[in-house]
Amino acid sequence: MSDSKIIDFEKYEAVIGLEVHAQMLTKSKAYCSDPYTYGGEPNTQVSPISLGHPGTLPKHNKVVVENAIKMGIACNCEIASHQYYARKNYFYADLPKGYQITQDKTPICTAGKISIRMKDGSERLIGITRIHMEEDAGKSMHDQDVYHSLIDLNRAGVPLIEIVSEPDIRTGEEAYQYISEIRKLVRYLDICDGNMEEGSLRCDANISVRIKGASAFGTKVEVKNMNSMRNVQRAIDFEIERQITALETGETIYQETRNFDAIKGRTLTMRSKEGASDYRYFPEPDLPPLHITASFLEAVKAKMPELPSALFEKFTKAIGLSEYDAQVLTENKDIAAYFEAILKHTNNAKAAANWLMVNIKGYLNEQALEINDFVLQPAKIAEIISLIDENKISNSAASQRLFPAMLEEHHLSALQLAEKLNLLQESDSGELNKWIADALAKYPEKVAEYKAGKKSLTGLFMGEVMKSSKGKADPKAATSLLIEALEKS
Repeated sequence: MSDSKIIDFEKYEAVIGLEVHAQMLTKSKAYCSDPYTYGGEPNTQVSPISLGHPGTLPKHNKVVVENAIKMGIACNCEIASHQYYARKNYFYADLPKGYQITQDKTPICTAGKISIRMKDGSERLIGITRIHMEEDAGKSMHDQDVYHSLIDLNRAGVPLIEIVSEPDIRTGEEAYQYISEIRKLVRYLDICDGNMEEGSLRCDANISVRIKGASAFGTKVEVKNMNSMRNVQRAIDFEIERQITALETGETIYQETRNFDAIKGRTLTMRSKEGASDYRYFPEPDLPPLHITASFLEAVKAKMPELPSALFEKFTKAIGLSEYDAQVLTENKDIAAYFEAILKHTNNAKAAANWLMVNIKGYLNEQALEINDFVLQPAKIAEIISLIDENKISNSAASQRLFPAMLEEHHLSALQLAEKLNLLQESDSGELNKWIADALAKYPEKVAEYKAGKKSLTGLFMGEVMKSSKGKADPKAATSLLIEALEKS
């Protein structure tokens, strides 16, 4: 058996660009008034316009334009003031008109960039080439009938924006973080639900490899059919290894479109890659040019929410949270908003973050709920934090008994429930000294050992104090009085 060639993967680098399609959250389709809801009965959300009947005319959708501008602003893009639409000609059975209305030479957003944060805390800046508006095709279904493919045209004409990155991505992990940031942005902006499993966020990857230090790109391969962020990373990692192995063993890499098989974890050839000339782009004659006025742009900017990057800076720099805490809290806009609402009632930001990340999110996950379904108002969480900070209740009692009780009786205040459950800690020195005296009397030999230098026995006595007080003794005050009593004994 011949020796297999040892491949030096480290001498190569990947060059990756991503094309992300985000389905817009609008009441109607891109160029007509047809409604669209995911999961509707097939071919019930169509009209002569979305079916491409002769003589029908498209029209602009103002909300789609606003959404595209919002994404452009979030990605630090330049917004084009004058645009026209184009026809992209190709035939699929689920594309009724035989062409797609899109933008070619005049995308609405250009020359942007976003920052991504890696697992090790480092940051990478990824360029955005363009963001343009277009419409979706219908859906071909190959698993509903043994002998035929079926067509559902509900999705035909649904508005999309396509976000095209610069070829700045080098690894599967960077691609994963980039998609995560894109999904976070569209959700913060409320322009797309970001659900890759339902196809409302879709990603195609263009991948090539080259020797490190080379300026020329290698042969580009496009990979499709990646229905999760993890599968985007898996497909890219596989394709990088496949292309390097091919180059090292003398094989030719062809420009083609490949499909990702998530079960086998590998890419497979679909077809040769089309070029721009294959699509025969030309200006869309049925839609008038689009002009974005300065006043319209300002109106859109006024609707922009605080973005996750700004919140991250606020939480780390102004509030003093760790980068990890800030990253977790800004993953979801509603979580971030709930956290800020807690801070209106308490200055203890770290405690607020811990309660949200551990207790509240744990409960939400167990119950399969979103933060907007949570029964406790932010002020109630601040009440719990206040009781702990004032040493009126222990953290464990708050987590294990008070919090579950408040979920059931959320009409009562934290203090009322703590009193009802007999959870308030005793800090009166008279009561504490009584429990301490009982503990010392119970273990006279241990008192002698403590006096002889075995200071670790403090834990034994404190355990006895907490047991006698049924957990109501204020640990801080009790510890101080206990040490004082031991030293005097």
